Amino acid sequence: MQEDAGFLDRPDGERLAWRRVAGSGPTFVWLGGFRSDMAGSKAQALAEWAAATGRAYVRFDYFGHGESSGAFERGTITRWREDALAVLDALTEGPLVLVGSSMGGWISCLAAVVRADRIAGLVLIAPAADFTSALMAPEMTAADRQALEATGVWLRPSDYGDPYPISRGLLEDGARWTILPGPVPVTAPVRILQGGADPDVPWPHALALAQALASEDLVFSLIKDGDHRLSRPQDLARLIAAAEELARG
Repeated sequence: MQEDAGFLDRPDGERLAWRRVAGSGPTFVWLGGFRSDMAGSKAQALAEWAAATGRAYVRFDYFGHGESSGAFERGTITRWREDALAVLDALTEGPLVLVGSSMGGWISCLAAVVRADRIAGLVLIAPAADFTSALMAPEMTAADRQALEATGVWLRPSDYGDPYPISRGLLEDGARWTILPGPVPVTAPVRILQGGADPDVPWPHALALAQALASEDLVFSLIKDGDHRLSRPQDLARLIAAAEELARG
């Protein structure tokens, strides 16, 4: 099945890039991580799986990410949550399985709460719930805080390339959307894949989300030697297996 592509126009003139595979439901929707895009290996693996099995699938880039318009530094959790809901409402029909990676795991939970009647399941990969306040803010030094106060931006070092510009607005806005320690009123089935050697989202943090979610049908898989990306062939195989399980209902 061929993957279509396009842009979703937003009320403020910005555009969200998307790709979609037509197929049977539930529709799987990829929600990427912070500073990542829909061309990554996990999103691509799901696209290939969907095309091969006749499953409906949508992936997209948030505002300021990938092929979408906008300046990354102006992005907030509020904005990216709204992007996700806009994609769900405009580009999908019927039941949904949200597949969220890192920040996308947090956004998936936020979206699932407000579209609860459509959620057939969640697949969360190294879910970084509350990462702005729980994971980023505590690592700031006094010098980092001074720079943030003076310029409005903290250049956070990254293992994946250039430093990430973290705005004061992002940190302040993120505090509005905290979901831990819960409870998080998501009752659909949940599958969580978490690396035991993840330096960005420690496994106890992901486990705290598992405990906070209301779902009784929840499986937490700890991949002891897995890193944050979980993009090795064996990791992608686990992701596809989780998707197939939820596709069967």
